Amino acid sequence: MGTIQPGTNKIGSTSSEGRAKYARFFYDFAAQGGAISSITMTGDAIPSGAIVIDALINVDTALTSGGAATVALQLESAADVNAVDAVSGAPWSTTGAKRADFTSTTAPIKTTAARSLLAVVATATVTAGKFSVVLTYVELA
Repeated sequence: MGTIQPGTNKIGSTSSEGRAKYARFFYDFAAQGGAISSITMTGDAIPSGAIVIDALINVDTALTSGGAATVALQLESAADVNAVDAVSGAPWSTTGAKRADFTSTTAPIKTTAARSLLAVVATATVTAGKFSVVLTYVELA
């Protein structure tokens, strides 16, 4: 049986292919507003063909709304990173680090194009808040 030479783009080689990578995305009401819409979060992008394997949310400032606003996180399809949740409840209503609904035990998300993360605001506008999201992903090809 042959051996895999370093740098041959095989998993376990010295290349970064197949190794976990991280992308961080940011939402800040003061900079991006809170209109009912799909808001492109600032930060990194996930490359086409990447497989997302985990998602973490860190809320710096709890989200608020004058109504019953909801927020979902979308990468490839509707609410695939985090389901639609009212800003009055978890994960948006308290500060700190938490897991998104998409975790290391759910089916992976595979991107079909380079993607930025979207914060999808619905029902009512967001009037304050700040959070970041870290996605862990691998590239296999």
